[in-house]
Amino acid sequence: MGMERVTSARTDTEALVDIGAAETVQRARHTALLGTPLLVVGVALAAMNLRPAVTSMAAMLGEVRADLGASAIWASTLTAVPTLCFGLAAIAAPAIGRRFGMARAVGLSLVVLTGGLLLRVLDGPWVVLGGTFIAAAGIAIGNVLIPVVVKESFPGQVGRVTGIYTAALAAGGGIGAALTPPLEQLFGGWRAAVAAWAVLSLAALVVWWRAARHEPAGVTVGDAPPPRRNLMRSPLAWAVTGFFGLQALFAYVTMGWLAELFVSEGIARTEAGLMLAVISLIGIPISLVLPPIALARRSQSGWISGLATVSLLGVFGLLIAPTAAPWAWTLLLGVGMGVFPLGLGVIALRTRTAADTAGLSAMAQSIGYLISSVGPFLFGVLHGTTGGWAVSLWMLVVVLLLEIVLGWIVGRPRYV
Repeated sequence: MGMERVTSARTDTEALVDIGAAETVQRARHTALLGTPLLVVGVALAAMNLRPAVTSMAAMLGEVRADLGASAIWASTLTAVPTLCFGLAAIAAPAIGRRFGMARAVGLSLVVLTGGLLLRVLDGPWVVLGGTFIAAAGIAIGNVLIPVVVKESFPGQVGRVTGIYTAALAAGGGIGAALTPPLEQLFGGWRAAVAAWAVLSLAALVVWWRAARHEPAGVTVGDAPPPRRNLMRSPLAWAVTGFFGLQALFAYVTMGWLAELFVSEGIARTEAGLMLAVISLIGIPISLVLPPIALARRSQSGWISGLATVSLLGVFGLLIAPTAAPWAWTLLLGVGMGVFPLGLGVIALRTRTAADTAGLSAMAQSIGYLISSVGPFLFGVLHGTTGGWAVSLWMLVVVLLLEIVLGWIVGRPRYV
């Protein structure tokens, strides 16, 4: 998935995931949510639901495909749906936040998520795809708007609440991967195991309904932001966008396909699910420890490229001997994916003004996630076409090499 003093650069950035959405929402005069302890619990539970819909299905992908008689193209499409929705959310979520307000918008995201989780287990391949799209749309709204709630409602505790938010985010992905295979054995089928995560989203909805209360009428949150430059003409802005998209592409290929790769190599599905969980959970300490160190330096090039290189070593391990040391390859991949908070950090570090930060964040996350949606689909298509994993893994090698190059560029101390 508090460090108030050293981590201000990181926490401000994390709390402004899709800062473009935040500033767009703040253009209108509206009231913030009351920053109560119960709202912290609501934020944590909502964040915990932003990944299990992805990792639970990934942990059961082989069983789902076999039971439905679905093709490799279908499986590839299924793994690409979440990132496609995440990219579109950077455009749609601000309007939803303006239209309904933060309390109702996040509540709506949990309703949509719960409905999608239940719908996708009711019928065949097309219903699974449609339900996953609906669930991912709910996740995408929360992905954008919950960090806005953190910044608005806890202005003096951004570091602490963001730490809780990101830890819950990583924990949700981990438990979704780890517990779904045992649930499948307990319930006797993948449908009940996957649908069970609707209980968690429903619990989050109940707590959110009780916790989300607006400030008294008349309290104004923010003024209209100043005009910002057209960053589409900035080569550095495109480099940041490309880097963010590539790291997201690698992350969602890993979350979508790693468990299936290990199962096909003879590893038990329960153990493969635990490996996928470790990749998510290892992000908790990494995101708490590494960014404060790296983002405090003048240049982040070495840190970013170094982490991508760690992922590269893990991929080479999978290529050469996937079952020789699968836990070692898993740890390397998990550590390497710690580049995500640094990817958020450079968005703030490479801009001079809040307006430019807003523009770069919106550009990097909307276009970046749309770029990343190609990865899980192409990875699965290559696997289905060749009947093996080698070509798909070589695709990841190319992606990581490009990520290393772009990471070195965006880590240098300059501005868009």
